[in-house]
Amino acid sequence: MEMSETNLSGSELINSDLKKSEIHGPLELELFDINHNLIAKGSDKQIEKVAKALSSETRRRILNRIQTSKEGLDVSDIASILGMTEANISAQIKKLQKADLIYCEYCSGQHGVRKISKLKFEQLVIKF
Repeated sequence: MEMSETNLSGSELINSDLKKSEIHGPLELELFDINHNLIAKGSDKQIEKVAKALSSETRRRILNRIQTSKEGLDVSDIASILGMTEANISAQIKKLQKADLIYCEYCSGQHGVRKISKLKFEQLVIKF
């Protein structure tokens, strides 16, 4: 059973089980390269962008597919693998780029230019 705020009384919302002594500090986001070197430590704004990007199952599936590819994947490949339209995948790729989770390279293909998506990091660590 899922609990919503409407199931709780006002006093239950105020008197939560979380005590101030249990709060250990701010949320941190760290990105590491393949050699495990820290390449970025996120600000609150970046943490929000990453959290929003990761909130979508489709975007997490895209990241997983890109991660398992040695050379990155283009929109057509990802759409074919996930059984989705290229337009949808392209829109999701833009959101992942905006969150700085991936970058794209352009190269020539059989029918014009291919946009190859690659991970910007080797490891993403979110600390509470």
